[in-house]
Amino acid sequence: MTHQQMILDIRRLARERNALILAHNYQRDEIQELADMTGDSLGLSLEAARTDRQVIVFCGVHFMAESAAILAPDKQVLLPRLDAGCPMADMVTAEGLREFKARHPGVPVVTYVNSTAAVKAESDICCTSANAIKVVNSLPDQEVILVPDRNLGRYIAQHTDKTCHFWEGYCPSHDRLTVEDVERARADYPQAVFMAHPECSPEILALADHICSTSGMYSFAAQSPAEQFIVGTEAGILYRLRRDNPDKQFVLPTTRLICPNMKLTSLDDVLKTLQTMGPQVTVAEPVRSRARVTLERMLAIPRD
Repeated sequence: MTHQQMILDIRRLARERNALILAHNYQRDEIQELADMTGDSLGLSLEAARTDRQVIVFCGVHFMAESAAILAPDKQVLLPRLDAGCPMADMVTAEGLREFKARHPGVPVVTYVNSTAAVKAESDICCTSANAIKVVNSLPDQEVILVPDRNLGRYIAQHTDKTCHFWEGYCPSHDRLTVEDVERARADYPQAVFMAHPECSPEILALADHICSTSGMYSFAAQSPAEQFIVGTEAGILYRLRRDNPDKQFVLPTTRLICPNMKLTSLDDVLKTLQTMGPQVTVAEPVRSRARVTLERMLAIPRD
């Protein structure tokens, strides 16, 4: 089957199945091009809850499909590659978090959305990379536990007067970016603005001209008068940055900024998912209800 025929078949089946195809910003170019909607994990999960379509095909990793299932329990959430996991999310378990909480009794847990449903259920409130500082500063407590990303946690700690206890998890893809990579890219592109995701290490963030989430990078690049950008996040973001800003140049400081899990999903996988209506991701009670509370608490915080 040709590439174009596969796309036509996917779109036909999506219509027949009343399915919405969602793709994370780090997915392969052809998956983002095919999708009805692209975005970050929380934004896509909210779209899954809002849509009137009954089937959600989530092109991302497992915790993202879980988040959609948490917020849209009445929908059928399909994950084309069940083996697409997230190493950072897997670095913390519900049992491990309970033990950590026992060492800091009464301290609220702020958990990054890049986490499993079971871990969310053991938390008090969720955050995204875009709103993490605001979420932490909204709490009345003077101490917080930040899970699971130590890099995001240390970034938050620089912008709050609260005592922060970090879980020592991290994103392997962002952690591969080195100071030498950035310095080399800056030597090659001396006029470029360096944008970095807060999942990068503190040493990298110290070099950044602008620190923001993936959605923040899209808006910053569009509004900035700069013509060249060094991009400190996963390679998949380049598709939309280049599409939306054809007159600007975007470069990665290293070819190592690739998440293998995000690149697992292929057009063939999406086609098979719509043909078989599987694999389906569900979140059982009471974990689903408890995890939903942490997301709703975050969403209740007024936006700027």
